[in-house]
Amino acid sequence: MAYPLLITAREGLEAGLILAVVLSYLARTDQRRHWRSVWLGAAAAFLGSVALGSILELTATSLSGAALEAFEGSAMLFAVAVLTGMIFWMKRQAATIGRELQAKVDAALRAGSAFALGLLAFTAVGREGLETVLFLFAGSSNADNAFVYWLAAGAGLASAAAIACVVYGGSARLPLAAFFNVTGAVLIVLAAGLLVNGLKELHAMGAVPNLGPRLWDTYHLMADNSDLGRFLATIFGYDSSPFLGLVVAYGVYLVPTLAFFLLNREQLARASRRGVAARASIPAGRQVSVDVGEQEGGA
Repeated sequence: MAYPLLITAREGLEAGLILAVVLSYLARTDQRRHWRSVWLGAAAAFLGSVALGSILELTATSLSGAALEAFEGSAMLFAVAVLTGMIFWMKRQAATIGRELQAKVDAALRAGSAFALGLLAFTAVGREGLETVLFLFAGSSNADNAFVYWLAAGAGLASAAAIACVVYGGSARLPLAAFFNVTGAVLIVLAAGLLVNGLKELHAMGAVPNLGPRLWDTYHLMADNSDLGRFLATIFGYDSSPFLGLVVAYGVYLVPTLAFFLLNREQLARASRRGVAARASIPAGRQVSVDVGEQEGGA
């Protein structure tokens, strides 16, 4: 399924790029002995994310009726808020994240703190893990086949790990700027669908009492309980007979958010040029292409 594959590939790659720059910098400065702390921090964050996902699933399975609808709807709206904030955070930080990470690693090394290095990895992976868990949980309610759904999620993580390994190997020609721009825009579209689905769940249990009249009815053309209809509901929040309030909410979120994301390029380009200049003195061969904004002009 495209939904879990995209989510885990995008979020997993962000975490992988951060780990790549930290590990590469430790290797360049002959501090490989600290790799263990970094991997322990990353592993702890991964296990914490799995635990959070398990808690959400167990909670959902223990609920029914209005309580389940309230829980799922609230989780979807929370996911929209978290993901929107992190998408823009990553876009804003992309051009300088490599230098910032190296500065944090230097500070930890000067203090002789292996815990600080582990915490750095834990925070980076944990942030992406939180986003991934929220998005996967929010989308799993519409999945037709749970095995295929989670298999696709695993495939996305595997592809992210493979790309991160290539980046660590020194390739600076990967179109990472294009990747993050395209997937960031797609995630905003997915978030708009989650917003609609979350409001529908809360409306069903009475927390959102009035969404206005139904605008149209396309059930005879594409039923929202068909296989394709459920897929479109997961991606776009499709409803064969949507309420006015849902259509308005979709447009009010999607149009300005996507426009701001796509048009806010010049500021990132200026930050990218500063990042390129700052990295000019780094020896070739071990540069890690995490400054995704450097390729913005070609995105």
